[in-house]
Amino acid sequence: MRPADFEIADAGEDAVRLRLIGDWTTGSLGRAAARLDAATHGRAVEAVDISDMGRLDTAGALVLVQASHFTIAPETWAERPEAGRVYAMVERLERQTAPPPKRPDAVTRTFAKIGHGVIDAGHEALLSLAFLGRLIVAVGRAAVRPDKIRWPAWFSQADRAGLDALPIVVVTSFFIGAVVAFLGADLLADFGAAVFTVELIAVAVLREFAVVITAVLLAGRSASAFAAEVGAMRMNQEVDAMEVMGVNPFQALVIPRLAALLLMLPLLTFAAMVAGLFGGMLVCWSQLNLGPAFYLDRISNTPDVANHLVVGLSKAPVFALVVAAIGCRQGMAVAGDVESLGQRVTAAVVQAIFAIIFLDAVFALLFLELNY
Repeated sequence: MRPADFEIADAGEDAVRLRLIGDWTTGSLGRAAARLDAATHGRAVEAVDISDMGRLDTAGALVLVQASHFTIAPETWAERPEAGRVYAMVERLERQTAPPPKRPDAVTRTFAKIGHGVIDAGHEALLSLAFLGRLIVAVGRAAVRPDKIRWPAWFSQADRAGLDALPIVVVTSFFIGAVVAFLGADLLADFGAAVFTVELIAVAVLREFAVVITAVLLAGRSASAFAAEVGAMRMNQEVDAMEVMGVNPFQALVIPRLAALLLMLPLLTFAAMVAGLFGGMLVCWSQLNLGPAFYLDRISNTPDVANHLVVGLSKAPVFALVVAAIGCRQGMAVAGDVESLGQRVTAAVVQAIFAIIFLDAVFALLFLELNY
C-alpha cells in the first residue's frame, strides 16, 4: 500500500497540472486531503494525470471531490473505468447533496422557544375550554338524571381525597399557625404590642393560610392522583372501552372526583383553621404567657372575625373545582406512553398550584374592593 500523494506543475497563469500518486484509499490518505486543498486553492486545474495512481475507493474519491475544487473530466478515467465509476458516483452524490442547514443564532432560538411556548399555551387553553364544555354537559346530565349518579364512586373518592388527607392537613396547618405566632410575638414585642399576636394569628389563619395550605396540599396529593389514575386508564384504553360500552367517562371518572373535592375541601379547610389556631395558642401560652381562656376570648372579640371565617371558607369550593378539574383534565390528555403520563402528572400539580395562588390574589383584590 502506497500512501496517497500528488505532484503539481504550473500550466500558465493561475493554472496547474495535477498528477496523482499512490493509493487513494481510506487507510493511505493521511493528510493528503488538506495538502491538496491548500495547493489547488484559487488555481484552475487544467489536466489530471492518473497513470501513477493505485487504488481508489469512495473515501479517496470524496477527497478529490471536496478538496480539489475542480471536476475531473470523464475521459481522464479511460484507462481506469472502475475508478471512474467510483469517482462519478461520489461526485454525483456530493454535488446533489444539500448543504447542512444553518444553525440559528441565540436570538433566533430564544424567539423560537417563546413562539413555541405561546403556541403550546394557546393549544392547552383550547383543550381546557373543550374539557370544560364537556364537563358542564356531564354535570347537567347528572343533575337531570340523578338516578344515573354513581354514588359508591362519590363516597370512595371522598374518603380517599378527604379523610385520608386529614392528618397531613392538620399537622401542616398546626405548624403554620405556630410559625405565624412565633413571628408575630417576636416582631410585635419590640413595639410593646405582643398581645396583638392573637389577632394576627386569627386573621392570617382564618382568612388566608388555612385554605391556601389545604388547597396546595390537595393539589400535590389529589390533583396528581387524579391525573395518574385517569391517565393510566387512558394508557390501558379503559376509557375507550367505557365509551364503547356506552358509559360516559365524565360521569364515571370526572364527576365523582369533582364532587369529592367540592365536598371535602371546605371541611378540611375548617379542620385546618382549628389546627392553625391551636398551634398559635400553644405558642402564645408558652412564649407570651397568654392562657387558653384569654386567647379564645380575644379571638372571639377580634373585629370582623366572622367575616374572616366566611372569606376563608368561601374560597374552598372554588379551589376544589380548580384542583379537581385540572387533575382530571391532565389525566384525560395522557397519550399512550409512560413519558406522557409523567409529563401530565407534573403539569397537573404545577398548574393547580399556580391556579390556587392566582385565584387567591383575585379573591384578595375582590374582597378589598368590597371592603369585606
